Amino acid sequence: MAEFRISYLINALIFTVAGLLVFAAALAAVERFLPQRIWKAIVEEKNMALAIVVAALAVAISMIVAAAMH
Repeated sequence: MAEFRISYLINALIFTVAGLLVFAAALAAVERFLPQRIWKAIVEEKNMALAIVVAALAVAISMIVAAAMH
C-alpha cells in the first residue's frame, strides 16, 4: 500500500482551486455574452429545455477544464 504524503493532498487542493477558478471565469464569460432574453426565458418563463441546454454548456466547460488540467 502506498504511503500518504501531504504533498499529494496539497497538489490536489491547488489543482481543485485552479480548476474552479477557470470554470467560474469561463461561465462568467458565457453569461456575459448570452443575451438577457435567454436568462429571462429560463427564470421568468420557466423554459426547462433552455435551462437544460445551458446546464449542458456548463458541464461541457467543466469537462474541458478537467481535461486541460489533467
